[in-house]
Amino acid sequence: MRLGLALGYWGHGPRPRDVELAQEAESLGYDSVWTAEAWGSDAFTPLTWIAAHTSRIKLGTGIAQMAARSPTATAMHALTLDHLSGGRMLLGLGLSGPQVVEGWYGRPFPKSPLTATREYVDVLRQVFRREGPVELAGRFHSHPYAGEDGTGLGKALKPITHPLRADLPILLGAEGPKNIAQTTRIADGWMPLYWSPMRTDVYELSLAEAPKDFMVAPLVRAQVCDDVAEGLLPVKAMLGFYIGGMGAQAKNFHADLMARMGYEEEARHIQRLFLDGRREEAVLAVPDAFADEISLVGPRERIAERLELWRSGPVTDLLVTAPDPDTLRVLAELNS
Repeated sequence: MRLGLALGYWGHGPRPRDVELAQEAESLGYDSVWTAEAWGSDAFTPLTWIAAHTSRIKLGTGIAQMAARSPTATAMHALTLDHLSGGRMLLGLGLSGPQVVEGWYGRPFPKSPLTATREYVDVLRQVFRREGPVELAGRFHSHPYAGEDGTGLGKALKPITHPLRADLPILLGAEGPKNIAQTTRIADGWMPLYWSPMRTDVYELSLAEAPKDFMVAPLVRAQVCDDVAEGLLPVKAMLGFYIGGMGAQAKNFHADLMARMGYEEEARHIQRLFLDGRREEAVLAVPDAFADEISLVGPRERIAERLELWRSGPVTDLLVTAPDPDTLRVLAELNS
């Protein structure tokens, strides 16, 4: 099982230690470093900055949002960074949800998410292969554009720049069972938001047809500390926000996922509290048991024992969100 460093997205501004943490992870033998985006900092610019200050570690977007860019624009970002970094790019993508897609990007959330994702990846593959002009008469992505409001003058093009790799890896942040199953057919890997090594059966059917070299790369919060309950507080804060606020009450993919993992009543309770403006109560309502099974928190010996559960399943890459270099070092030692 390879280790990756997940830096996420910025809060109110840049984090000065991100480059330092990436360099530390590289020196410890971590395989990859990942940046993200929501409705603030973008994923590609910080990753390019990190690329300039490292030499070996792979560079992943975990995740870049499809609604933020047309597929050809995303392909341009990826092939450019792949060249500049000497072939270290890993392209992680996700649809996000209606709240962000329509509220921030001002675009309609696709009525058929699976079709939209499949078309997006199709265009990316065409760009990276550069076998001919990009052409797709899709429901959501049309190349050349064929809408009634167009000029009709669009020309099918292929990239001027020759991509460094025709097989640049594409990973998807899918959550629903059908979306995960499709991911195993069209992508090179899957990035679960929540993964419990104690409940791998939740994903067993969706992953049944995954090819042998398919990447399974979940995010995990890790912290070496004496007080487990205290160490779980950041995990609960994240869960309270995502399950309660990252979506509407009738359509929240994160809450639905928690429900499928055996915590339906708790997920709906967290939602109600958060949407009623009782955010602190929503965080406290997150069960310690759920926060604990999707993270690696506690003394070194406890983390070592629980890490074996992650290593024994289908996970190929563990993308670690850690607050300090010591935790990164401990995980590298335990995983060696």
